[in-house]
Amino acid sequence: MTVRSILDAKGRDVITIRPEESLADAIALLDRHRIGAVVVTEPDGGVAGILSERDVVRALAESGVAALQRSVSDTMTSRVSVCSEAKTVEEVMEIMTLSRFRHLPVERDGRLVGIISIGDVVKRRIEDAVREAEEIKTYIATA
Repeated sequence: MTVRSILDAKGRDVITIRPEESLADAIALLDRHRIGAVVVTEPDGGVAGILSERDVVRALAESGVAALQRSVSDTMTSRVSVCSEAKTVEEVMEIMTLSRFRHLPVERDGRLVGIISIGDVVKRRIEDAVREAEEIKTYIATA
């Protein structure tokens, strides 16, 4: 199974924000869409960074309420790992586990085409395990 199959199943919509927007605007966006991270994009559709709940907490811990006036670019994680649609579920699970993050933007030709979360990956692995178990049961029953 690949990242492409996950995106085909869940959709390719990605909530994005511009780097110059305020942290307050980003928090409202996270809340409105009930998500844990928002991708920060350049005008050309490339990934400039990612802003997660963890980034927000760090900014508030450092600066208090004044952090809300800072720009997203001042708060976001700018060194973002991305993947292609061709990556396998196992490959992205390893990337996310070793790097200790929960969201991975997906790019094609330098442009954002989707995002997957650790929840998406775990869900797919569980579905695969259930399907494999059913196939084994069917094989045993017909043998």
